[in-house]
Amino acid sequence: MEDMKPSVTTLNCADGDDIDARFTTLCKNGLSLDEKTCMEAMKLFKETKHLLSSNISAFGSGMLEEAERFWFSFVLYSLKQLSEKSGENVQQGSEESGFTLCQILRATKINISDFFKELPQFVVKAGPVLSNMYGEDWESRLEAKKMQANFVLLSHLSKSYKRAFWELFLTSDADIDKQQNVTSAPDYVQECHRFGWLLLLALRVHAFSSFRDLVTCANGFVSVLAILIIHVPVRFRNFKISDSPRFVKKGDKGVDLLASICNMYDASEDDLRKTMGMTNKLIEDILKKKPCLASEYKTETLENIDTDGLIYFEGLMEEQSIASSLNILEKDYDDAICNKGDLDERVFVNEEDSLLGLGSLPGGAVNVAGFKRKFDSIASPSKTISSPPSPHCSPASHANGVCGPTSAKMAATPVRTAMTTAKWLRTVICSLPSKPSAELQHFLSSCDKDVTNDVLRRAHIILEAIFPSNNDRSVTGGLQSANLMDNIWMEQRRLEALKLYFRVLEAMCTAEVQILHAPNLTSLLTNERFHRCMLACSAELVLATHKTATMLFPTVLDRTGITAFDLSKVIESFIRHEESLPRELRRHLNSLEERLLESMVWEKGSSMYNSLIVARPALSDEINRLGLLAEPMPSLDAIAMHINFSGGMPTVISVQKHETSSGQNGDVRSPKRLCTDYRSVLVERNSFASPVKDRLLAFSNLKKAPLQSAFASPTRPNPGGGGETCAETGINIFFSKINKLAAVRINGMVERLQLSQQIRESVYYQFQQILSQRTYLFFNRHIDQIILCCFYLVAKVCSSYKIF
Repeated sequence: MEDMKPSVTTLNCADGDDIDARFTTLCKNGLSLDEKTCMEAMKLFKETKHLLSSNISAFGSGMLEEAERFWFSFVLYSLKQLSEKSGENVQQGSEESGFTLCQILRATKINISDFFKELPQFVVKAGPVLSNMYGEDWESRLEAKKMQANFVLLSHLSKSYKRAFWELFLTSDADIDKQQNVTSAPDYVQECHRFGWLLLLALRVHAFSSFRDLVTCANGFVSVLAILIIHVPVRFRNFKISDSPRFVKKGDKGVDLLASICNMYDASEDDLRKTMGMTNKLIEDILKKKPCLASEYKTETLENIDTDGLIYFEGLMEEQSIASSLNILEKDYDDAICNKGDLDERVFVNEEDSLLGLGSLPGGAVNVAGFKRKFDSIASPSKTISSPPSPHCSPASHANGVCGPTSAKMAATPVRTAMTTAKWLRTVICSLPSKPSAELQHFLSSCDKDVTNDVLRRAHIILEAIFPSNNDRSVTGGLQSANLMDNIWMEQRRLEALKLYFRVLEAMCTAEVQILHAPNLTSLLTNERFHRCMLACSAELVLATHKTATMLFPTVLDRTGITAFDLSKVIESFIRHEESLPRELRRHLNSLEERLLESMVWEKGSSMYNSLIVARPALSDEINRLGLLAEPMPSLDAIAMHINFSGGMPTVISVQKHETSSGQNGDVRSPKRLCTDYRSVLVERNSFASPVKDRLLAFSNLKKAPLQSAFASPTRPNPGGGGETCAETGINIFFSKINKLAAVRINGMVERLQLSQQIRESVYYQFQQILSQRTYLFFNRHIDQIILCCFYLVAKVCSSYKIF
């Protein structure tokens, strides 16, 4: 066992001096920072250098030189993000800071993918230092999770855009040589490809505002494809529009272009037409091109296309002028984004740019999970088992000499799957009324008193808290337009969540009446926590469908005042009672429940401890000593007041502090738990492409108690009988889920390590014993830590050292 330990490299004094010199050289020569910024960077570096010395093996391959480059990049990124957003630097802007994230990565020779893989390690190690230097809100200001999520979103988007572009337009010199008088074709097609991406980035900057979710951006790239089809000369097309299997929507006037593209990508035609209007307006405003009605314009690119409702820009894609248009779009992007120091999103179409670093990722997936990836692949089978997404893949054909799908349906990709799931939300949920149905109204009015108004008021307040409107009237011009777009987006999401909430609530009430054999559901329908969990679950599914990069879990917990344990009570029921739920959303809820069970329910402030102290009185002293009990849930009036005072943007009033690096008693949170938070940004919210199986946490075979007992007071007797309190019933069900999750992970490790059945049973037995007899060992810990300890214990007892 000794020879399996990794070597740990440490720094001596001479090495430390050399590293200081190299960091100074990087700041002055590599990034040309001014003296003040260099001093600030060196101060942060010296405060954290001792952490690098003791954690060299944790970064990359574990070599000193590589770990050093990672640490340099993290320090500089933290300096830029945190110093810019404090005090006088807010007014100075980022141009004076002199460097961007891409410049940092080029100077340190690190690609974006690797940077985001290792960044969570730095956040864990350096968190206390950053908190002392930049304040307790440093983590939210660092925006690491948002940047990670945005990187994943853009990676998926760029891959789908590239695939779609090269399916529609000529891809090789051989194809181009077949055309006549096209000597400059290779460069021109590449310029068209770049033009489309820059136009999409302009949409993200000017039209989509702060909520650049994947579905909205996908509508943007579909609109860009339509613009390209209309304007790129026919000789560069890879299809014949009159007989292509892609363009199946046809009428007397020719191919309905927008309807055909919507059919290809499961997009909403109404949404696409709105996005096309935004795209056309950008072309008019930024490129100064005059819009013309396509129906009044005769050109080869519009032949066999129904031009009603389409706009044409003369000379937009001419070979002689496209370079000028590219320069204008480049400058517009520079002015809008790059001077802010954000990720330069143009790298996704710079094929020669080594910054991207996506080639080394397995299966083309963007998996930038942060912590101990080898352990994750062993400990959690759900992270490695492949499972195809639901949209079917059409077989390839060679129609018209073009290799591609025989129908308009494209191959499954994260973007395609997101659009398919959004179609379910659009067609199944959005068509429902935004008020309780007659059946649900009957349940609400059959309580001891009619609770309809209470339900409606609560739904309005909670959904406004989750999807807040920005009512700041002091802004003008472009910011005012951006606020309007944000408010429209928020209103649409509120309506979707509200309709889904009413639909599932009705199904749950119907099932509850059958279980209790009583039509009166007063206990359940007057329970504040139950309704908030239902609203939070509905909102999370809406957010997961649209795949936002800005509103990540646990946002819904923070803004509704519930805890992870509360939400875990409704997930299985929610899945069971919404039969039309797409498989991708079932996966998302399953992976979310896994995340809740493995760590979040054990965190300080979880309401699980309020039930555990009743169900297991012997643990009360330890729970109270550690201060683990949840604080009272904030009232609806308190949440409504926060919304009003903040102009529609609610401050976080959650009882759980997910963003802080230490608890109220100074207990530093587990590194494993923090990095699970970061993994969720990139894997679990990205569950459409995640290998989490649908049935991983299928707890339907567990004991089913009435929902009202799950949310009743912990000390109340269980209405189902048996002499148990509601707390005891709830904790027993909760422990059963924990044991089932542990069994899956233990089984996965045993199979991968090819261990015996005896070891499997011994490890699982030890885990069960610890959970039931030494429950306090789980407090503030991740269950994977307990599982590893069980393996280590069995290894020591069996003298089978190799397994650990």
